[in-house]
Amino acid sequence: MAKLEYPGMSDFWSGKRVLVTGHTGFKGSWLSLWLNDLGADLYGIALAPEKGALFKMLNLQSRMAHSILDIRDAALLQDHVAEIDPDVVFHLAAQPLVIDGYLRPLETFDTNVMGTANLLNALRDAGKRRAIVCVTTDKVYRNREWEFGYREEDTLGGHDPYSASKAAAELIAASYGASFFHGDSPVRMATARAGNVIGGGDMSANRLVPDIARSLSRREALALRNPTATRPWQHVLDPLGGYITLAEALYADEERTLPTAFNFGPARDAERTVAQLVQTAGKTWDMELPVTVAERIFHETERLLLNTDRAAAVLGWTPRWGFEHSVVETMRWYKARFDDDAFDAQAFTMSQIESFRREDHSA
Repeated sequence: MAKLEYPGMSDFWSGKRVLVTGHTGFKGSWLSLWLNDLGADLYGIALAPEKGALFKMLNLQSRMAHSILDIRDAALLQDHVAEIDPDVVFHLAAQPLVIDGYLRPLETFDTNVMGTANLLNALRDAGKRRAIVCVTTDKVYRNREWEFGYREEDTLGGHDPYSASKAAAELIAASYGASFFHGDSPVRMATARAGNVIGGGDMSANRLVPDIARSLSRREALALRNPTATRPWQHVLDPLGGYITLAEALYADEERTLPTAFNFGPARDAERTVAQLVQTAGKTWDMELPVTVAERIFHETERLLLNTDRAAAVLGWTPRWGFEHSVVETMRWYKARFDDDAFDAQAFTMSQIESFRREDHSA
């Protein structure tokens, strides 16, 4: 286990005006806490946090300028972005669930496609250097059930509405980059593709890890739709570290030498089935979680892997937490949450961020 400071965590962020869209969500909350610790002057635009959301548990409303706003409202978004005038933007606001995409396809396309276009349009007329990290997903690729990882140049697509909406968001970003963020424009932008993140604090329904944690805490059987599906599991801190590193690199990219899309995924040894994830999670709780197989109503991908050679070569980014350590740290968070009446979510979550920055558990 190497003792290393995480790369790219300089004093760059101190005093930077940073906008996070979707800051009330799971990934947005982790990212906001981390950026706050780095000294950023932090602003958030998102829908209101759900009941029991990590955002509330972390008391983030006291650490940042917190605005409730739907990114589909182009005029209001334009006014808020102009007022914030950010140096760095992390765009995470989205309808993030595959199943909800099937149930509410028009809302999914409206939010993920037009919401992205609304934001990028509001960021067009920058009078200063500005870095934008537009977060999409590993599901933007046209899935062929390959045994090897998708590269950034591979064909985009999407079988289901969620995946298609995120692939479309990639095209929107590429269009704005080619049409407006080029030449003398001070704006630098890239998309970041990651997915299947795990970590404490995600309390959403129809998500595997929260469902596992709830079943373990109640000692109830867990229904799995697709136990043999293979996914690139990674702790949420790994892609977030990639986003932060990418934002710094974009801001410093005077000559526009950086590629405009990056994959942030785990090492190959983290590619496990759903059933293996459930088994490893149960070990952390010292119990074997009984499972049943639920009926699959919608199509789901069987295999999805990412190639992260570009992030390693260009940004010096590699995943720091392997599969076993990621699952252990995730379940430690949930176990403390469910078992300890005095659980301090902010302190526990910050301690995991600090551990991640200090220690490499990739092996």
